[in-house]
This record gives sequence, C-alpha cells and structure tokens, in this order.
Amino acid sequence: MAVYAWRGRNNRGEAVQGQLDALSENSVADQLMAMGVAPVHIGAITEKAAKSTQDNWLERLTRPPVVVEDILIFSRQMYTLNKAGVPILRAFAGLEASSTKPAMVDLLKDIRSSLDQGRELSAALARHQEIFGPFYISMIRVGEMTGKLTEVFLRLNEHMEFERDVRERIKQAMRYPVFVMIAMVIAVVILNIFVIPVFAKVFAGFNAELPLITRGLLGFSAFMLTWWPLLVAGGIGLGMLVRSYIRTPAGRYNWDSRKLKLPIVGEIILKATLARFARSFALSSQSGVPLVQALTVVAQTVDNAYIGSRIEQMRDGIERGESISRCAAATGVFTPVVLQMISVGEETGELDNLLFEIAGMYERETDYNIKGLSAAIEPILLAIVGVLVLLLALGVFLPLWNLGQAAMGKGGG
Repeated sequence: MAVYAWRGRNNRGEAVQGQLDALSENSVADQLMAMGVAPVHIGAITEKAAKSTQDNWLERLTRPPVVVEDILIFSRQMYTLNKAGVPILRAFAGLEASSTKPAMVDLLKDIRSSLDQGRELSAALARHQEIFGPFYISMIRVGEMTGKLTEVFLRLNEHMEFERDVRERIKQAMRYPVFVMIAMVIAVVILNIFVIPVFAKVFAGFNAELPLITRGLLGFSAFMLTWWPLLVAGGIGLGMLVRSYIRTPAGRYNWDSRKLKLPIVGEIILKATLARFARSFALSSQSGVPLVQALTVVAQTVDNAYIGSRIEQMRDGIERGESISRCAAATGVFTPVVLQMISVGEETGELDNLLFEIAGMYERETDYNIKGLSAAIEPILLAIVGVLVLLLALGVFLPLWNLGQAAMGKGGG
C-alpha cells in the first residue's frame, strides 16, 4: 500500500487536497468520488518524501495534540455517518480527508490502517487508549457486539458533552477567584521587595522601638530579600514532590479522598463525580454490558480513586450475590433519595432509566452549586484582602502616627 497525494474539488466547487493510503490511483479516485470529491490530480508520494514528512520531529513536537473536543466531534461525525449507512472504511477516509488538524489526521490514518488489516474498531481504538480512554473503547466494543454502534456513538457524544460542560462551568466559576489570588500574591511580593524596604530605611532613622506589626513586616521582607532563591527552589521542589506523590496509587487515593472534604468545592466535586458514575453506569447497562464488567469499567472512568474504590466495592458485593441497592448503601457516598431510587429501579427492572434520572439530579445540583461558587468564595477573598490591607496599613502608618504623637507632645512641652 502506497501513499498518494491528491487535489480535487468538493460538491461546492472548493479546492481541497490531502493524502490517502491506497493500493492504486484508481482506488484513491474511488474513495474520493465516494466522499463527493472530484479528483483533479493524483500522484504517488516517493518513499523519501514520505519518510521526510513522517520524520519531521520538530513539526510533531510543536503541533497541537488531539484533545477532548476533537474526540467529541469525531463521535458526532461517526454517529452521523453510521446513521446514514456509510461503510466504516469510507467514513474514516472521509474524516481523514476533511480533517485540518495534523495530529487528528495521523490518528484517523492509523485507525483506518488497522481496520484495513482486519482489526475491529475497538481494537484499533485501543492502540490509542491514552486518547480515547478505557470507557470509550469498552462502549465501542459493546456496540460492535450488540449491533448498536450508531446509538453508542450518540450516547458517547452526549456523555462527553456533559463532562466538557461541567469542566467549562467550573473553570468559569473559578476564573475570578484564581485571578484575585494571583493578584494578591504578586502584590505581596512587590510590597516586600520594593515598598517595605524603603520604609525600613525611614524607620531606621527613628531610633525608637517599632510596633510588633511593623517589626513583623520588616522581618518578613528582609527574610524574602535574603532567602528568595531558596524560597523559589523550595517552592518548585515542593510542587514536584507533591505532584510525584499524587501520581502514586496511595497518593492519588488520599488526595481524591481529601478533595471531597474541601470546603465549598468538595461538595461540587462529589456531585459531579457521582453524576459521571450514574450516567456511565446507565449507559453501560443500557448497552447490554454485564453489571460486574460495567462497574469495573465505570470505576476507571470516574476520575477519582476514592469513588472508584467504592464502586469496586459495589462490584465485589454484587459478585457475592448481594443486591445493587445494598452494595450502594455500603459505600457511604450516596444520599438516601438516590439509594431509594436505585432500590426501586432494581425492583421494577427500570434501573437504566432511574440511573439516568439520578445523573440528571446530580447534574442539576452540580449546576446550581457551580453558579453559587463565585458568590461563596468572594466574601472569603474580600476578608483575606481586607486583613492584608489592614496589616500593611497598621505596620506602615502606626510608627508614623507614634512619631507624630511624640513630636506633638515634645512641641507642647
């Protein structure tokens, strides 16, 4: 199989171009005509040119990687193409030709090459597990087994849209608090490096005992000026140490457990994680995945080691023959209302629908809490800013006030 470069015009008369892997020029022409492209020129790329293109490491290093939004668009496109009855190889050829992102083109090309070699779609995607993730690949495998691949692509698209929406809303809510905290840190650094040392020279000429707050400010400023290289190195080293610890299984578990107990944001993280669990579990169960296998996959997709361990605890209980509701209650992370809904769904055989209801309930609560996140954090930030301004004002102006009072007393005497 060789690589062919082609140029042509699409249905709107626009000039398009790209590269395709095929056995001959006629095969390339057939693929282009199937994609609605009228070929103008088709030529084989020499081995040297193809190798130079593949080995351009600088381009590969600097080009944008495949992100969640790319996979979301890919899922929507595959749903549309599958629904229209387009063969899967032709669908991937069309996506490859229409994609403008080099990393996505390479990904689609590798997947199509795997399909050409006789692999299943799930096996081809599994070669890029760091991009698609275990849940996505497992759902595609279930879709292939049950013949519901089109519906699976639609469900995956909806699932990824929800997760992206939650992430974007959290980022939007945290943007103002993070900006204020960064501004506070910069202000403290500037004051300690440029402002307070000037006042230190002024206070040194008073030949009088300074107030405790002023001595504290001057001492902290002198400490920063003297030891700032060690402070910077220590901060970087501590950050790397914490990051390395969190990457270990025990560190990830402890950090994910403590995140759920953080004030204000802990409840949001818990509800968003449980919403992801309920939607993933419902999607897996509705697609025909056995309960034990579904919980195993969902435990890897909730993005929280602590909640994942509780889901695995549910799985172990179900393997022992216990009911889903009893296993869910033993985890200690679900509210009584949710446990009651799980119990009703288990009794009536409508667990899938009720899990979607649970996911919707957690999503609405998450949305409500996110909207109030900024309002809850702003008073705390204002209090911190007020305390810093008060300490600075007292530390700087209290000696000046005492000096003025002393001067007035001497003048009156």
